Amino acid sequence: MRLLERARKEWFMVGIVVAIGAAKLQPSVGVNGGPLKPEITVSYIAVATIFFNSGLSLKTEELTSALVHLKLHLFIQIFTLAFFPATIWLFLQLLSVTPINEWLLKGLQTVGCMPPPVSSAVILTKAVGGNEGIIVTPLLLLLFLGSSSSVPFTAIFSQLFMTVVVPLIIGQIIRRYIKDWLERKKPPFSAVSSSVLLMIIYTTFCDTFSNPHIDLDKFSLVLILFIIVSVQLSFMLLTFIFSTRNNSGFTPADTVAIIFCSTHKSLTLGIPMLKIVFAGHEHLSLISVPLLIYHPAQILLGSVLVPTIKSWMVSRQKGVKLTRPTV
Repeated sequence: MRLLERARKEWFMVGIVVAIGAAKLQPSVGVNGGPLKPEITVSYIAVATIFFNSGLSLKTEELTSALVHLKLHLFIQIFTLAFFPATIWLFLQLLSVTPINEWLLKGLQTVGCMPPPVSSAVILTKAVGGNEGIIVTPLLLLLFLGSSSSVPFTAIFSQLFMTVVVPLIIGQIIRRYIKDWLERKKPPFSAVSSSVLLMIIYTTFCDTFSNPHIDLDKFSLVLILFIIVSVQLSFMLLTFIFSTRNNSGFTPADTVAIIFCSTHKSLTLGIPMLKIVFAGHEHLSLISVPLLIYHPAQILLGSVLVPTIKSWMVSRQKGVKLTRPTV
């Protein structure tokens, strides 16, 4: 199962490259007003499809039982939606005086605002053997992103409610009635969401390549890649230090969940969010680039670190067992 999931993620990363390449070759197909009509098919139908699909696949009973780990979730939420974006904002104040493309820097800020994914963080946590589960708080994310958007907050909230909240709720309601069928047939939810997400990415870059005034220099791109990897490594180290202090109260398994869930960011939620929040913005694709880089980087980096983290967790758990008094 893990091999299949890893293969799916690898193909999805290839799909991102293909989607951007296709947009470069024929941008007129996916631009606003073009044959695909992305202002309707993407902004409403595609986004709603992703979250309806999420509603069908989301196991509410597992999320409810996960709420028992209140301290763990509180730590992850504060780090992800407060410390992470605030630290990135401070860092960007320093980078603002550099020649790095300003829209890529804005994209880096939006990365900081994203919640962790339900996919990669949970899968990597499972691979190590730690605890899993995260409470997604889209309302906080909306407030943070809405303040930096040119689109009125009321319009953002209205569209997000109709394309995110309503489809998610409908999917959950339908799941109650066909839960046994879903468990038995196991529909390809991930494949459906990935395919729709690639369509969103394609149309986003069609707008970019059809605009002759937008230019992305390689220097900025290389620096952003270096910054993203450095940020991930630094934050993983920080979460490890915070969660392994003597008075933290976290188990080794909790630490694993914290490392992955606090530092990973959701592409599935992020791209539709950016599409809505920055609707019609000519630099939307440049703002999206850091998130498109962050996603494969977190998977590759996480996969490399899994054996080391697993070895650490096993040794710590053995140490705890040895120190327990015998009855």
